[in-house]
Amino acid sequence: MLVIEKATVDAIVAHARRDHPDEACGVVAGAEGSDRGTRFIPMLNAAMSPTFYEFDSGDLLRLYKELDERDEEPVVIYHSHTATEAYPSRTDINLAQEPGAHYVLVSTRDGADSPAYDGPVEFRSYRIVDGEVTEEEVRVVGSYAETEGEH
Repeated sequence: MLVIEKATVDAIVAHARRDHPDEACGVVAGAEGSDRGTRFIPMLNAAMSPTFYEFDSGDLLRLYKELDERDEEPVVIYHSHTATEAYPSRTDINLAQEPGAHYVLVSTRDGADSPAYDGPVEFRSYRIVDGEVTEEEVRVVGSYAETEGEH
């Protein structure tokens, strides 16, 4: 299950709406081993495409260096689909290289004909390990303090 703060969900959705009709992408980093994403890092879709996303290789190198320096890891890797449902494409599955990450997809397909989309979105999360996709429940909380003591 992905437990994620509402402010982070709002930031991801806002990024997807802002970049629509191109796909948006980014990372939510957290302390190594915590499974709690605390730092929202929107990235540039180097492909600038409505059907594909790609992290800029230089940006990605800087990101992983920074994560390493801060003892963080990518807890959530997100991107948007602008014309299809929030489900990983074959390309998404093939590119998934972080078995411990939650892969979040946001669909802005209801605004496919709209350059500035502000309507409803789908927000779903998956684990992708060795090409195997498993959808997981998303629990949105006001803050991680609400989950203290839960297992």
